[in-house]
Amino acid sequence: MSSVLFDTPGPKAKRLYAVIGAASIVALLLVLWFVLTKLDAKGQLTAAKWKPFLTGEIWTEYLIPGLIGTLTAAAISVAFALILGVLLGIGRLSAARWIRWPSGVIVEFFRSVPVLLMMLFTYALYGHYNLFPSDRLPLAAVVTGLTLYNGSVVAELVRSGVYSLPKGQNEAALAVGLTTGKTMRLVLLPQAITAMLPAIVGQLVVILKDTALGYIITYEELLRKAEQIGNYKSNLLPALIFVGALFVIINYFVSLIANQVERRTRRRGRSAGGPIAPDQIDQAAVAVAAANADRAGSAGV
Repeated sequence: MSSVLFDTPGPKAKRLYAVIGAASIVALLLVLWFVLTKLDAKGQLTAAKWKPFLTGEIWTEYLIPGLIGTLTAAAISVAFALILGVLLGIGRLSAARWIRWPSGVIVEFFRSVPVLLMMLFTYALYGHYNLFPSDRLPLAAVVTGLTLYNGSVVAELVRSGVYSLPKGQNEAALAVGLTTGKTMRLVLLPQAITAMLPAIVGQLVVILKDTALGYIITYEELLRKAEQIGNYKSNLLPALIFVGALFVIINYFVSLIANQVERRTRRRGRSAGGPIAPDQIDQAAVAVAAANADRAGSAGV
């Protein structure tokens, strides 16, 4: 028995895979043991290094403010990136060249430029022209960089979502008298966003992680707070490990939300009777168009 991509492994192949898997686990355990041994030799695993994370001072003065900074930058960037992404996605789908081409250039450019470079550039630009107060300058630069990059990614998601829809839906909407703009706004775009919603929600994980790049421009987020804790308590490595664990936990819950959204989207599609076949859409369009023609003829008579 075989699948489209590969043949089903036989008994020898299964034994080989089992041996390789066991060897990989042993190798990972050895690497973990080696790392822990070195950390213990340097005194990084002592209780004194980890005890500060059980005190209220570290949480109230460092971790909670850093978490608020991370979530604030992520939330603002998500809102702006969704707005920008939808606008650029629609622009790339426009029939007008003077809209489609600039939108494509903007998307391709900001998808190619590193996020950190955009943060550094906007930080210097905003500071040079005093566009933001000094205490808000790092936040503005972080949000700008994340918005431009992730907005371009969302634009591509919207565009691919529209292209994935059956062509009959566009033809049916035009056949019943809808304009191109109304077809996009009322028929295609809602379905495309629904189809790409899990991928869009998954992009939240990328935005949340990339807020740590604000460390370079002194933005007060979790990574910056980890450095401050390390300098204060002389436990930089445990502080980085602890903050890294916080990122893993936060991103895990965001991934759960994305999976839940995907399950609900699929369940809603099944409960609604599943996707409509293109020929059914075409038949419905013809029927509606014929009915409109009959009404128009009757009114003329």
